[in-house]
Amino acid sequence: MKPAREVIEVNFKELEGLLERARQGPLGEEDHAKLQAAVRVLSHLIELIGEKDTTISRLRALLAKPSTEKTSKVLEQAGIQVPAKDGPPPNAPEKPKPGHGRNGAQAYGGARRIPIAHASLKPGDHCPECRKGKVYEQKEPALCLRVVGQAPLAATVYELERLRCNLCGQTFEAEAPEDVGEKKYDESAAAMIGLLKYGSGIPFYRLEGLEENLGIPLPASTQWEIVAESAELIRPAWGELIRQAAQGEVLYNDDTAMKILALTRASPHSPQGERETSSLRERTGQFTSGIVSTRQGQRIALFFTGRKHAGENLAQVLAHRAAGRAAPIQMCDALARNLPGKLETIVGNCLAHGRRHFVEVTPNFPQECRFVLETLGKVYSYDAQAAEQGLSPEARLRFHHLHSAPVMEKLLAWLQGQFEERKAEPNSGLGTAMTYLLRHWERLTLFLRQAGAPLDSNLVERALKKAILHRKNSLFYKTENGAEVGDLFMSLIYTCELNHANPFEYLTELQKHAEELAKNPAAWMPWNYHQILPPATTNQNPA
Repeated sequence: MKPAREVIEVNFKELEGLLERARQGPLGEEDHAKLQAAVRVLSHLIELIGEKDTTISRLRALLAKPSTEKTSKVLEQAGIQVPAKDGPPPNAPEKPKPGHGRNGAQAYGGARRIPIAHASLKPGDHCPECRKGKVYEQKEPALCLRVVGQAPLAATVYELERLRCNLCGQTFEAEAPEDVGEKKYDESAAAMIGLLKYGSGIPFYRLEGLEENLGIPLPASTQWEIVAESAELIRPAWGELIRQAAQGEVLYNDDTAMKILALTRASPHSPQGERETSSLRERTGQFTSGIVSTRQGQRIALFFTGRKHAGENLAQVLAHRAAGRAAPIQMCDALARNLPGKLETIVGNCLAHGRRHFVEVTPNFPQECRFVLETLGKVYSYDAQAAEQGLSPEARLRFHHLHSAPVMEKLLAWLQGQFEERKAEPNSGLGTAMTYLLRHWERLTLFLRQAGAPLDSNLVERALKKAILHRKNSLFYKTENGAEVGDLFMSLIYTCELNHANPFEYLTELQKHAEELAKNPAAWMPWNYHQILPPATTNQNPA
């Protein structure tokens, strides 16, 4: 086995000194190793540049240190040492120390619970210790936890005894347990496959290989048939999510690239092409749009995959908004394709996107970017304080107006002064970042004028990680129908996560109660479906 190569760090000043020493005399071993490492790196970069698949982002990842958008780390990479923040005030309550990382038995809300009675005592019996008192049942039982491993999909083979008459030849077979012979795959099987595929990004072929190794054949084609069939049963829940999302107070939207092979290969005259408008047929891009709607503490996540942009998909959702409702707040980045066309929304732009422009140019303009990043950091700090205090939207607006408004006014004056005093070149990286803030200032500061307006669109950015994880592992959808099934499962799964519901249990119960779901979808949302189930149906701890 070859030994691992030693990493040698060489900067340009060291190389210049090395070349000067080489001019004066022979190189030592250490200098020779540094020069050799530099030559190898240069040779490798030349090879990469010559490759067709090499991108700028790949080269940047090879050459630059791992980056983070945290202000202190960004400035540190630019060569600016940020002093440590002062400790908490003397009278501030002490924060609890972090735990050991282990979870107690109470944390296992999805575990099966088996009550075990005492072997020799029952409430009302005399105490075996003192012989005088009587024992009574404690409010909280003692807990003992046992965790076992199992296959994602387990199978049970029922061996039904068969008896045959030696005279007439009649065969008698034992009866199978109830519900066993009706169908091969249980509702929980469809829920688990959908959760692994669209919630955790595990492709069908990868799950097929895992199950085969565990002795349970589960072909990828069979997995698709199972989730496609279950999608039709639970589709009313997706439609109800769309209807309720349209009534939201704040809607976040954005999109990310996603490929559908059928659309990529379709011609304008094919069945796929004929279903689209002329403007959509002319587009080459394909996207997964993410929409997160918030209302009264509830959060709904929706996903739509195709040629439509995030704004067009948002317009389709808002078409279900009840007449007479006030225009919702919309939070997105400044791209025009995120706007829902003629439908009215109160648009705010993502402050994190504006901040990111300064993060990217901090190495070239460290002092100027430091001022902007630390200024915006104060605003985010005030927003965190408002969240910790549990302020209402109106109280939060007053809080920001009192504390954040002066900070943002100071930043605006500084940005304008940089151009007026010709301290910044408009076409430079810094000038471009500053122009972005000035151009979209009104929408970037909506939180100073509109109650409930968020600072950024990070909520939908996190939601889109579901689609990005699927793209990373499965690369594409094959057909539009496959994309729609993926959107359906992704929407239901991530909405469960946002509302702290068990997605596996939720998907299973939707299939078991498909008829009730079709009659009254509003009663089967992730935040209220437990109310309609009998207590014995769920494994979740009522506490």
